Amino acid sequence: MLEIKFVRQNLLIVQKALLDRGKPADLEVLSQSDARRKTVLLELEDLRCQRNTVSEQIAVMKRAGENVSSCHIEQRVAEMRDVSLRIKTLEKSFAEIEEELQDIILGIPNIPHATVPVGKDSADNPVYKIRGIPRTFDFEPLPHWTLGEKLRILDFERATRITGARFPLYFGAGARLERALINFMLDMHTTLHGYTEVLPPFIVNRSSMTHTGQLPKFEADLFKIEGWDYFLIPSDEILDEAILPICYAAHTPCFRSEAGSYGKDTRGLIRQHQFNKVELVKFTTPESSYDELEILLNDAESILKQLELPYQVITLCTGDMGFSAAKTYDIEVWMPAQGVYREISSCSNFEDFQARRANIRFKRKGQKGTELVHTLNGSGLAVGRTVAAILENFQQSDGSVVIPEALRPYMGGAVSIIP
Repeated sequence: MLEIKFVRQNLLIVQKALLDRGKPADLEVLSQSDARRKTVLLELEDLRCQRNTVSEQIAVMKRAGENVSSCHIEQRVAEMRDVSLRIKTLEKSFAEIEEELQDIILGIPNIPHATVPVGKDSADNPVYKIRGIPRTFDFEPLPHWTLGEKLRILDFERATRITGARFPLYFGAGARLERALINFMLDMHTTLHGYTEVLPPFIVNRSSMTHTGQLPKFEADLFKIEGWDYFLIPSDEILDEAILPICYAAHTPCFRSEAGSYGKDTRGLIRQHQFNKVELVKFTTPESSYDELEILLNDAESILKQLELPYQVITLCTGDMGFSAAKTYDIEVWMPAQGVYREISSCSNFEDFQARRANIRFKRKGQKGTELVHTLNGSGLAVGRTVAAILENFQQSDGSVVIPEALRPYMGGAVSIIP
Protein backbone atom coordinates (compact mmCIF):
# COMPACT_ATOMS: atom_id res chain seq x y z
CA MET A 1 0.00 0.00 0.00
CA LEU A 2 1.00 3.61 -0.33
CA GLU A 3 2.17 5.56 2.69
CA ILE A 4 -0.67 7.78 3.92
CA LYS A 5 1.79 10.63 4.45
CA PHE A 6 2.80 10.40 0.79
CA VAL A 7 -0.84 10.40 -0.35
CA ARG A 8 -1.66 13.31 1.97
CA GLN A 9 1.20 15.41 0.61
CA ASN A 10 0.85 14.36 -3.05
CA LEU A 11 -2.88 14.19 -3.76
CA LEU A 12 -2.50 15.53 -7.31
CA ILE A 13 0.26 13.00 -8.13
CA VAL A 14 -1.84 10.12 -6.81
CA GLN A 15 -4.94 11.34 -8.67
CA LYS A 16 -2.90 11.56 -11.90
CA ALA A 17 -1.57 8.03 -11.36
CA LEU A 18 -5.10 6.70 -10.83
CA LEU A 19 -6.27 8.53 -13.96
CA ASP A 20 -3.39 7.00 -15.96
CA ARG A 21 -4.42 3.58 -14.67
CA GLY A 22 -7.97 4.19 -15.90
CA LYS A 23 -9.27 4.23 -12.34
CA PRO A 24 -10.01 7.91 -11.62
CA ALA A 25 -10.93 8.53 -7.99
CA ASP A 26 -11.94 11.47 -5.86
CA LEU A 27 -9.61 11.43 -2.86
CA GLU A 28 -11.68 14.05 -1.03
CA VAL A 29 -13.09 11.35 1.27
CA LEU A 30 -9.53 10.51 2.33
CA SER A 31 -8.77 14.19 2.96
CA GLN A 32 -11.93 14.60 5.02
CA SER A 33 -11.23 11.47 7.07
CA ASP A 34 -7.64 12.55 7.57
CA ALA A 35 -8.80 15.99 8.80
CA ARG A 36 -11.25 14.37 11.24
CA ARG A 37 -8.45 12.11 12.46
CA LYS A 38 -6.24 15.12 13.23
CA THR A 39 -9.06 16.92 15.08
CA VAL A 40 -9.91 13.89 17.20
CA LEU A 41 -6.23 13.15 17.90
CA LEU A 42 -5.56 16.72 19.08
CA GLU A 43 -8.48 16.64 21.51
CA LEU A 44 -7.55 13.14 22.65
CA GLU A 45 -3.94 14.09 23.36
CA ASP A 46 -5.05 17.27 25.17
CA LEU A 47 -7.46 15.33 27.41
CA ARG A 48 -4.90 12.63 28.15
CA CYS A 49 -2.38 15.31 29.14
CA GLN A 50 -5.04 16.99 31.30
CA ARG A 51 -5.91 13.70 32.98
CA ASN A 52 -2.26 12.94 33.73
CA THR A 53 -1.69 16.42 35.19
CA VAL A 54 -4.77 16.35 37.42
CA SER A 55 -4.01 12.77 38.53
CA GLU A 56 -0.63 13.99 39.76
CA GLN A 57 -2.32 16.95 41.50
CA ILE A 58 -4.79 14.63 43.25
CA ALA A 59 -1.93 12.43 44.43
CA VAL A 60 -0.20 15.50 45.87
CA MET A 61 -3.46 16.58 47.58
CA LYS A 62 -3.89 13.17 49.15
CA ARG A 63 -0.35 13.14 50.42
CA ALA A 64 -0.97 16.60 51.97
CA GLY A 65 -3.59 15.03 54.27
CA GLU A 66 -5.28 17.60 56.56
CA ASN A 67 -4.13 20.58 54.50
CA VAL A 68 -6.39 19.69 51.59
CA SER A 69 -10.20 19.55 51.63
CA SER A 70 -11.52 16.07 50.83
CA CYS A 71 -14.41 17.76 48.99
CA HIS A 72 -11.89 19.40 46.68
CA ILE A 73 -10.31 16.05 45.96
CA GLU A 74 -13.71 14.47 45.27
CA GLN A 75 -14.57 17.33 42.89
CA ARG A 76 -11.34 16.82 40.93
CA VAL A 77 -11.90 13.03 40.84
CA ALA A 78 -15.43 13.59 39.48
CA GLU A 79 -14.08 15.94 36.81
CA MET A 80 -11.54 13.36 35.74
CA ARG A 81 -14.24 10.69 35.61
CA ASP A 82 -16.01 12.78 32.97
CA VAL A 83 -12.71 13.34 31.15
CA SER A 84 -12.02 9.59 31.13
CA LEU A 85 -15.47 8.91 29.63
CA ARG A 86 -14.77 11.49 26.91
CA ILE A 87 -11.37 9.90 26.24
CA LYS A 88 -13.01 6.47 25.77
CA THR A 89 -15.50 7.97 23.29
CA LEU A 90 -12.72 9.71 21.36
CA GLU A 91 -10.56 6.57 21.34
CA LYS A 92 -13.42 4.64 19.76
CA SER A 93 -13.95 7.38 17.17
CA PHE A 94 -10.21 7.50 16.46
CA ALA A 95 -10.07 3.72 15.92
CA GLU A 96 -13.05 3.90 13.53
CA ILE A 97 -11.43 6.72 11.54
CA GLU A 98 -8.11 4.81 11.41
CA GLU A 99 -9.94 1.75 10.04
CA GLU A 100 -11.75 3.92 7.51
CA LEU A 101 -8.45 5.46 6.36
CA GLN A 102 -6.84 2.02 6.18
CA ASP A 103 -9.66 0.75 3.95
CA ILE A 104 -9.24 3.75 1.65
CA ILE A 105 -5.45 3.35 1.46
CA LEU A 106 -5.74 -0.42 0.82
CA GLY A 107 -7.98 0.37 -2.15
CA ILE A 108 -5.46 2.68 -3.86
CA PRO A 109 -3.21 0.90 -6.41
CA ASN A 110 0.53 1.41 -6.69
CA ILE A 111 2.02 4.43 -8.46
CA PRO A 112 3.38 3.40 -11.90
CA HIS A 113 7.10 3.87 -12.44
CA ALA A 114 8.09 6.77 -14.69
CA THR A 115 9.13 4.35 -17.47
CA VAL A 116 5.70 2.70 -17.67
CA PRO A 117 3.87 3.77 -20.86
CA VAL A 118 0.52 5.48 -20.36
CA GLY A 119 -2.32 3.57 -22.01
CA LYS A 120 -5.87 2.31 -21.60
CA ASP A 121 -5.60 -1.46 -22.07
CA SER A 122 -3.59 -4.31 -23.61
CA ALA A 123 -3.83 -2.70 -27.06
CA ASP A 124 -1.47 0.00 -25.77
CA ASN A 125 1.24 -2.39 -24.53
CA PRO A 126 4.47 -1.85 -26.52
CA VAL A 127 6.64 -4.80 -27.51
CA TYR A 128 9.89 -4.76 -25.53
CA LYS A 129 11.63 -7.59 -27.37
CA ILE A 130 10.96 -10.59 -29.64
CA ARG A 131 12.92 -13.84 -29.48
CA GLY A 132 12.71 -16.82 -31.84
CA ILE A 133 11.07 -17.24 -35.22
CA PRO A 134 7.65 -18.97 -35.29
CA ARG A 135 7.81 -22.28 -37.13
CA THR A 136 6.27 -22.61 -40.58
CA PHE A 137 4.02 -25.68 -40.83
CA ASP A 138 3.34 -27.65 -44.02
CA PHE A 139 0.05 -28.78 -42.47
CA GLU A 140 -2.73 -27.15 -40.47
CA PRO A 141 -1.51 -27.11 -36.82
CA LEU A 142 -4.00 -28.39 -34.28
CA PRO A 143 -4.85 -26.58 -31.02
CA HIS A 144 -3.31 -28.18 -27.95
CA TRP A 145 -6.65 -29.37 -26.54
CA THR A 146 -7.33 -31.39 -29.70
CA LEU A 147 -3.79 -32.73 -29.76
CA GLY A 148 -3.94 -33.65 -26.10
CA GLU A 149 -7.15 -35.60 -26.55
CA LYS A 150 -5.88 -37.38 -29.69
CA LEU A 151 -2.72 -38.35 -27.82
CA ARG A 152 -4.84 -39.43 -24.83
CA ILE A 153 -2.77 -37.28 -22.47
CA LEU A 154 -5.49 -34.69 -21.72
CA ASP A 155 -9.12 -35.37 -20.88
CA PHE A 156 -11.17 -32.23 -20.29
CA GLU A 157 -14.54 -33.99 -20.49
CA ARG A 158 -13.73 -36.40 -17.68
CA ALA A 159 -12.23 -33.54 -15.62
CA THR A 160 -15.53 -31.68 -15.95
CA ARG A 161 -17.42 -34.72 -14.66
CA ILE A 162 -15.01 -35.10 -11.73
CA THR A 163 -14.97 -31.46 -10.68
CA GLY A 164 -16.37 -28.98 -13.20
CA ALA A 165 -15.35 -26.81 -16.11
CA ARG A 166 -11.82 -25.38 -16.30
CA PHE A 167 -10.07 -28.12 -14.39
CA PRO A 168 -7.38 -30.22 -16.15
CA LEU A 169 -6.92 -33.98 -16.11
CA TYR A 170 -3.61 -35.35 -17.40
CA PHE A 171 -2.79 -38.94 -18.28
CA GLY A 172 0.44 -40.82 -19.01
CA ALA A 173 2.99 -38.74 -20.91
CA GLY A 174 0.89 -35.62 -20.28
CA ALA A 175 1.13 -36.01 -16.52
CA ARG A 176 4.84 -36.75 -16.83
CA LEU A 177 5.35 -33.71 -19.09
CA GLU A 178 3.77 -31.44 -16.46
CA ARG A 179 5.95 -32.95 -13.72
CA ALA A 180 9.04 -32.83 -15.94
CA LEU A 181 8.53 -29.12 -16.61
CA ILE A 182 8.19 -28.34 -12.90
CA ASN A 183 11.46 -30.15 -12.13
CA PHE A 184 13.22 -28.65 -15.15
CA MET A 185 12.20 -25.10 -14.20
CA LEU A 186 13.16 -25.54 -10.55
CA ASP A 187 16.53 -27.02 -11.50
CA MET A 188 17.24 -24.16 -13.92
CA HIS A 189 16.37 -21.46 -11.39
CA THR A 190 18.14 -23.02 -8.42
CA THR A 191 21.23 -24.43 -10.13
CA LEU A 192 21.92 -21.79 -12.78
CA HIS A 193 20.22 -18.65 -11.46
CA GLY A 194 20.93 -18.95 -7.74
CA TYR A 195 17.40 -19.08 -6.32
CA THR A 196 16.70 -20.95 -3.09
CA GLU A 197 13.97 -23.54 -3.52
CA VAL A 198 10.98 -23.22 -1.20
CA LEU A 199 8.02 -25.52 -0.65
CA PRO A 200 5.36 -23.23 0.84
CA PRO A 201 1.93 -24.07 2.28
CA PHE A 202 -0.82 -24.26 -0.34
CA ILE A 203 -3.23 -22.33 1.93
CA VAL A 204 -2.73 -18.76 3.13
CA ASN A 205 -4.55 -16.55 5.62
CA ARG A 206 -6.28 -13.23 5.06
CA SER A 207 -3.35 -11.27 6.42
CA SER A 208 -0.93 -12.80 3.88
CA MET A 209 -3.32 -12.12 1.01
CA THR A 210 -3.69 -8.52 2.17
CA HIS A 211 0.08 -8.10 2.38
CA THR A 212 0.54 -9.19 -1.24
CA GLY A 213 -2.25 -6.90 -2.46
CA GLN A 214 -4.76 -9.62 -3.38
CA LEU A 215 -7.16 -8.47 -0.67
CA PRO A 216 -9.43 -6.69 -0.30
CA LYS A 217 -9.70 -5.85 -4.01
CA PHE A 218 -9.62 -9.32 -5.60
CA GLU A 219 -11.57 -11.44 -3.12
CA ALA A 220 -14.07 -12.44 -5.83
CA ASP A 221 -11.23 -14.07 -7.83
CA LEU A 222 -10.10 -16.26 -4.94
CA PHE A 223 -11.26 -19.66 -3.70
CA LYS A 224 -12.03 -19.39 0.02
CA ILE A 225 -12.21 -22.37 2.35
CA GLU A 226 -15.67 -22.41 3.88
CA GLY A 227 -15.69 -22.08 7.66
CA TRP A 228 -12.11 -20.78 7.73
CA ASP A 229 -10.58 -17.40 6.95
CA TYR A 230 -8.13 -19.20 4.68
CA PHE A 231 -7.64 -18.93 0.94
CA LEU A 232 -6.09 -21.22 -1.65
CA ILE A 233 -2.96 -19.61 -3.10
CA PRO A 234 -3.20 -17.36 -6.21
CA SER A 235 4.84 -10.90 8.65
CA ASP A 236 6.83 -8.56 10.22
CA GLU A 237 10.58 -9.04 9.60
CA ILE A 238 13.81 -7.03 9.55
CA LEU A 239 16.50 -8.28 7.15
CA ASP A 240 20.22 -7.60 7.07
CA GLU A 241 21.31 -5.64 3.98
CA ALA A 242 24.19 -8.07 3.48
CA ILE A 243 21.83 -10.94 2.58
CA LEU A 244 19.97 -8.95 -0.08
CA PRO A 245 18.88 -9.74 -2.71
CA ILE A 246 17.01 -12.78 -1.42
CA CYS A 247 15.79 -14.97 -4.30
CA TYR A 248 13.25 -17.77 -3.87
CA ALA A 249 11.82 -20.28 -6.33
CA ALA A 250 8.83 -22.50 -5.58
CA HIS A 251 6.44 -24.86 -7.27
CA THR A 252 3.00 -23.54 -6.35
CA PRO A 253 -0.34 -25.12 -7.23
CA CYS A 254 -2.63 -22.15 -7.91
CA PHE A 255 -6.39 -21.74 -7.77
CA ARG A 256 -8.31 -18.87 -9.34
CA SER A 257 -12.04 -18.42 -9.80
CA GLU A 258 -11.52 -16.27 -12.92
CA ALA A 259 -14.49 -14.09 -11.92
CA GLY A 260 -15.48 -11.84 -14.78
CA SER A 261 -13.62 -13.90 -17.40
CA TYR A 262 -16.47 -16.13 -18.52
CA GLY A 263 -16.36 -16.83 -22.23
CA LYS A 264 -12.62 -16.11 -22.49
CA ASP A 265 -10.22 -18.94 -23.39
CA THR A 266 -12.68 -21.55 -22.18
CA ARG A 267 -10.96 -24.40 -24.07
CA GLY A 268 -7.64 -25.95 -23.21
CA LEU A 269 -5.04 -25.08 -20.61
CA ILE A 270 -4.86 -21.30 -20.98
CA ARG A 271 -7.39 -20.18 -18.36
CA GLN A 272 -7.96 -22.86 -15.73
CA HIS A 273 -9.32 -22.75 -12.17
CA GLN A 274 -6.43 -25.00 -11.07
CA PHE A 275 -2.92 -24.74 -12.49
CA ASN A 276 0.73 -25.15 -11.58
CA LYS A 277 3.39 -22.47 -11.59
CA VAL A 278 7.04 -22.20 -10.74
CA GLU A 279 7.12 -18.84 -9.00
CA LEU A 280 10.12 -16.55 -8.50
CA VAL A 281 10.26 -13.99 -5.67
CA LYS A 282 12.93 -11.42 -4.80
CA PHE A 283 13.57 -9.09 -1.86
CA THR A 284 15.99 -6.28 -2.78
CA THR A 285 17.25 -2.86 -1.78
CA PRO A 286 15.37 0.06 -3.39
CA GLU A 287 18.33 1.18 -5.50
CA SER A 288 18.82 -2.28 -7.07
CA SER A 289 15.22 -3.35 -7.64
CA TYR A 290 14.95 -2.31 -11.29
CA ASP A 291 18.22 -4.03 -12.18
CA GLU A 292 16.85 -7.09 -10.40
CA LEU A 293 13.63 -6.82 -12.43
CA GLU A 294 15.65 -7.17 -15.65
CA ILE A 295 17.49 -10.17 -14.18
CA LEU A 296 14.18 -11.73 -13.11
CA LEU A 297 12.84 -11.25 -16.64
CA ASN A 298 15.93 -12.86 -18.16
CA ASP A 299 15.66 -15.80 -15.74
CA ALA A 300 12.06 -16.44 -16.81
CA GLU A 301 12.97 -16.03 -20.49
CA SER A 302 15.78 -18.57 -20.20
CA ILE A 303 13.24 -21.38 -19.75
CA LEU A 304 11.63 -20.56 -23.10
CA LYS A 305 15.06 -20.25 -24.75
CA GLN A 306 16.06 -23.71 -23.47
CA LEU A 307 12.76 -25.14 -24.69
CA GLU A 308 13.22 -23.40 -28.07
CA LEU A 309 9.82 -21.75 -27.91
CA PRO A 310 9.32 -18.43 -29.76
CA TYR A 311 8.11 -15.59 -27.55
CA GLN A 312 7.84 -11.85 -27.13
CA VAL A 313 8.09 -9.55 -24.13
CA ILE A 314 5.74 -6.61 -23.72
CA THR A 315 5.76 -3.74 -21.23
CA LEU A 316 2.37 -3.36 -19.62
CA CYS A 317 0.89 0.13 -19.90
CA THR A 318 -0.67 1.92 -16.94
CA GLY A 319 -4.20 0.77 -17.78
CA ASP A 320 -3.27 -2.92 -18.06
CA MET A 321 -0.95 -3.22 -15.07
CA GLY A 322 -1.79 -5.15 -11.90
CA PHE A 323 -3.01 -3.42 -8.75
CA SER A 324 0.21 -3.80 -6.74
CA ALA A 325 2.78 -3.40 -9.51
CA ALA A 326 4.92 -0.35 -10.23
CA LYS A 327 6.19 -1.92 -13.47
CA THR A 328 5.42 -5.21 -15.23
CA TYR A 329 6.80 -7.15 -18.17
CA ASP A 330 4.64 -9.91 -19.67
CA ILE A 331 6.28 -12.78 -21.54
CA GLU A 332 4.01 -14.17 -24.25
CA VAL A 333 4.71 -17.49 -25.95
CA TRP A 334 3.74 -18.13 -29.58
CA MET A 335 0.74 -20.44 -30.05
CA PRO A 336 0.71 -21.48 -33.74
CA ALA A 337 -2.73 -23.10 -33.86
CA GLN A 338 -4.27 -19.88 -32.57
CA GLY A 339 -1.88 -17.59 -34.44
CA VAL A 340 -1.27 -15.39 -31.37
CA TYR A 341 1.15 -14.83 -28.52
CA ARG A 342 -0.25 -15.89 -25.13
CA GLU A 343 0.92 -14.73 -21.71
CA ILE A 344 3.07 -17.31 -19.95
CA SER A 345 4.73 -15.12 -17.30
CA SER A 346 4.37 -11.74 -15.64
CA CYS A 347 7.46 -10.21 -14.01
CA SER A 348 6.73 -7.27 -11.72
CA ASN A 349 8.48 -4.84 -9.42
CA PHE A 350 6.16 -3.80 -6.60
CA GLU A 351 8.75 -1.46 -5.08
CA ASP A 352 7.80 -1.03 -1.37
CA PHE A 353 4.03 -1.44 -1.93
CA GLN A 354 3.80 -5.00 -0.56
CA ALA A 355 6.59 -4.52 1.99
CA ARG A 356 4.71 -1.65 3.63
CA ARG A 357 1.64 -3.87 4.05
CA ALA A 358 3.72 -6.70 5.47
CA ASN A 359 6.21 -4.45 7.33
CA ILE A 360 9.26 -6.16 5.77
CA ARG A 361 12.32 -3.97 6.30
CA PHE A 362 16.07 -4.12 6.12
CA LYS A 363 18.87 -2.46 8.06
CA ARG A 364 21.89 -0.92 6.39
CA LYS A 365 25.26 -1.50 8.03
CA GLY A 366 26.36 1.43 10.17
CA GLN A 367 23.07 3.32 9.84
CA LYS A 368 20.30 3.88 12.33
CA GLY A 369 16.74 2.88 11.61
CA THR A 370 15.37 0.58 8.93
CA GLU A 371 14.01 0.87 5.39
CA LEU A 372 11.34 -0.99 3.49
CA VAL A 373 12.61 -3.61 1.04
CA HIS A 374 11.45 -3.74 -2.57
CA THR A 375 9.68 -6.93 -3.61
CA LEU A 376 9.57 -8.54 -7.06
CA ASN A 377 7.67 -11.51 -8.40
CA GLY A 378 7.52 -13.45 -11.64
CA SER A 379 6.39 -16.78 -13.03
CA GLY A 380 9.19 -18.93 -14.27
CA LEU A 381 6.88 -20.24 -15.80
CA ALA A 382 3.16 -21.06 -15.82
CA VAL A 383 3.43 -24.84 -16.29
CA GLY A 384 0.13 -25.69 -17.99
CA ARG A 385 0.60 -22.96 -20.57
CA THR A 386 4.12 -24.27 -21.22
CA VAL A 387 2.63 -27.72 -21.86
CA ALA A 388 0.17 -26.13 -24.30
CA ALA A 389 2.98 -24.27 -26.08
CA ILE A 390 5.10 -27.41 -26.44
CA LEU A 391 2.20 -29.40 -27.86
CA GLU A 392 1.34 -26.76 -30.43
CA ASN A 393 4.87 -25.75 -31.46
CA PHE A 394 6.39 -29.26 -31.60
CA GLN A 395 3.49 -31.16 -33.20
CA GLN A 396 4.21 -33.27 -36.27
CA SER A 397 2.09 -34.15 -39.29
CA ASP A 398 1.64 -37.75 -38.04
CA GLY A 399 0.01 -36.47 -34.82
CA SER A 400 3.06 -36.97 -32.60
CA VAL A 401 4.77 -34.26 -30.57
CA VAL A 402 8.55 -33.94 -30.36
CA ILE A 403 9.87 -33.34 -26.84
CA PRO A 404 12.27 -30.37 -26.63
CA GLU A 405 15.83 -31.64 -26.27
CA ALA A 406 16.45 -29.88 -22.93
CA LEU A 407 13.44 -31.66 -21.44
CA ARG A 408 14.23 -35.20 -22.59
CA PRO A 409 16.33 -36.19 -19.52
CA TYR A 410 13.26 -35.34 -17.40
CA MET A 411 11.08 -37.54 -19.65
CA GLY A 412 13.15 -40.67 -19.20
CA GLY A 413 14.99 -40.05 -22.47
CA ALA A 414 11.81 -40.07 -24.57
CA VAL A 415 12.15 -38.14 -27.83
CA SER A 416 8.47 -37.74 -28.65
CA ILE A 417 4.92 -38.39 -27.55
CA ILE A 418 3.19 -40.59 -30.09
CA PRO A 419 -0.52 -41.33 -30.66
